[in-house]
Amino acid sequence: MDFRLSDEQRLIRDTARDFATREVLPRAAAIDKEHRFPQELVAQMSSLGFMGIAVPEEYGGAGMDHVSYVLAMEEISRACASTGVIMSVQNSLVGDPLCKFGTEEQKRQWLPRLAKGEIIGCFALSEPDAGSDAAAQKTVARLHGDEWVIEGVKNFITNGPESQVCILFTMNDPSKGHRGITAFVLPMDAKGVRCGPPDDKLGIRGSHSCQIFLEEVRLSKTCLLGEVGQGFKVAMSTLDGGRIGIAAQALGIARAALEDAVRYSGDRKTFGKPLWQHQAIQFKLADMATELDAARLLTWRAAQLKDLGQRHSTESAMAKVFAAEVANRAAKEAVQILGGYGYVTEYPVERHFRDAKITEIYEGTSEVQRIVIASSLLKS
Repeated sequence: MDFRLSDEQRLIRDTARDFATREVLPRAAAIDKEHRFPQELVAQMSSLGFMGIAVPEEYGGAGMDHVSYVLAMEEISRACASTGVIMSVQNSLVGDPLCKFGTEEQKRQWLPRLAKGEIIGCFALSEPDAGSDAAAQKTVARLHGDEWVIEGVKNFITNGPESQVCILFTMNDPSKGHRGITAFVLPMDAKGVRCGPPDDKLGIRGSHSCQIFLEEVRLSKTCLLGEVGQGFKVAMSTLDGGRIGIAAQALGIARAALEDAVRYSGDRKTFGKPLWQHQAIQFKLADMATELDAARLLTWRAAQLKDLGQRHSTESAMAKVFAAEVANRAAKEAVQILGGYGYVTEYPVERHFRDAKITEIYEGTSEVQRIVIASSLLKS
């Protein structure tokens, strides 16, 4: 595999790094403290093409590859993990399934506005009693004449409070298990759709999530995403790509923790010399840097396989589980290196520590990723 970036990919990375350093990083602490959705940054990311980075140009997107997406995601997430996941959901969980499974009419209706950031999208699979087990969901869709009538509750829906469109998963035939799941493109202004208050979360506080209540929501057949009973396929295909985005977010968090720890260890002196001159600190930094690079290579591999149109479920799971756990270890070590200063909000590493945890949970827990990886091994 050739790990050299093309000129176009380097340009995307450098553009994202410059934007993240100038515009995102100075706002990150306030976004977290105020639990504020960074609307102004979303608008700027849209103008740079980052909100529809892999959407084909004919539908208003940047038409870039997924390696470029990963590069940009890492840079944005290094500055602010909340801003990074907003970009990730828009691309991986909304734009990607519309590109893959949407009708031409659905693509023309939604993709240009999503890519331009004129509207925000969300992905609604999880429920109060159905997280990892998608077939346990209780949201139902029943066909009445020419309309689908939907009832249920969705849980922890990232971007939900700000969204105008939702990739929604329902159970149209509970007796069939996962083969009874059907997906829809749901306009959030449809009658009967209501969002609960934003969740009060440990981390990624600028990225709002909420419950979505569906009470006799009526959708025409044109809102079907894919075919009836194909919803599980839509969800799993989407999550394969989504896990690449979250792996890239985890890379950004881990890099932020490492860079902040390196900076502090050069400024702080103990026993008459800079902290980084102590071997115990050097070993921590060396391990953080090595694991970060390994996670990055796994993530690039998964993204490249997606670009080649090859199956990448196992590789995406490997990238996601490893990058998430690297981010959590890096953030933990950064707090330890800063000591008491790592525990106070004056320094950013406590935010990295809080932001990192969710990468082990959403878009498939670390346990689910290991099941995916083990299943692949057993099948082979």
